[in-house]
Amino acid sequence: MIISDTVEHNPLTVQVSVVIPTYNRANTIESSIWSALNQTYPIFEVLVCDDGSTDDTESIVKSIEDERVKWLPGEHSGRPATPRNRGVKVATGEWLAFLDSDDEWDQNKVQLQLTYAEKFGTRAVCSNAHRFLPEQGIVGRYLECQKDILTFEDLIIGNYVICSSAMIHRSLLPIVHGFPEETELRALEDYALWLRTATQTGFAFVNQPLVTYRDTPNSSIRAHSQNGWVQRKHVFSNFLQWAQPPFVGKDGVDHALQMYDQALKIIFTNS
Repeated sequence: MIISDTVEHNPLTVQVSVVIPTYNRANTIESSIWSALNQTYPIFEVLVCDDGSTDDTESIVKSIEDERVKWLPGEHSGRPATPRNRGVKVATGEWLAFLDSDDEWDQNKVQLQLTYAEKFGTRAVCSNAHRFLPEQGIVGRYLECQKDILTFEDLIIGNYVICSSAMIHRSLLPIVHGFPEETELRALEDYALWLRTATQTGFAFVNQPLVTYRDTPNSSIRAHSQNGWVQRKHVFSNFLQWAQPPFVGKDGVDHALQMYDQALKIIFTNS
């Protein structure tokens, strides 16, 4: 069953849980955590979800004297979806915000995004980001996008949702579930989840860089990813598997598949 966008937003009272997956990020994790703790909007909890780090990540996290910071250990999986899902299961906030352990938020990121979600009546929101290159620093914006709301059709064309900027309302979880953990979706799990989410609500888009996105493909798991067409095949296949009973009810299946069909027609018409 499709959940309608009838959730009432009150950006002054909602609790926000921050989910940070990490693996051997001792050199950046502290800055990431403090960028969440220092938000102008008070954060309810910061869940640091470890994927079996072997460096000093754990000791650095535990040295932060703030009861909102919680360490969630786990064995190494090599897939960001696994620690992210651990955080999703534990999170108790009304909104879930995702932050990678080598990225940082601007101080007004959460407050501004909650305002946009209320303004446009969505249960998901994201933003643009500063693109940071290790050898050069910030080199500009990561996205060229002028839309106020990103729809399912937009996301079929490409993934315009930067994971470290994304926030979703927990009412979506019974249908969209969490990040798929299949091996072939490694480095694509967030895109797969955003497609599911977009069948339920649009993403309000703040076209302002609210995240410093550290773009280091040579040292990230993206360096070992498949080519673009193979990636899209895996993501779309995962979407079609999800859009079947028992994952969603009959009405949800019909709606999701109809949206998928219409979106593909748009792609091929404009290609």
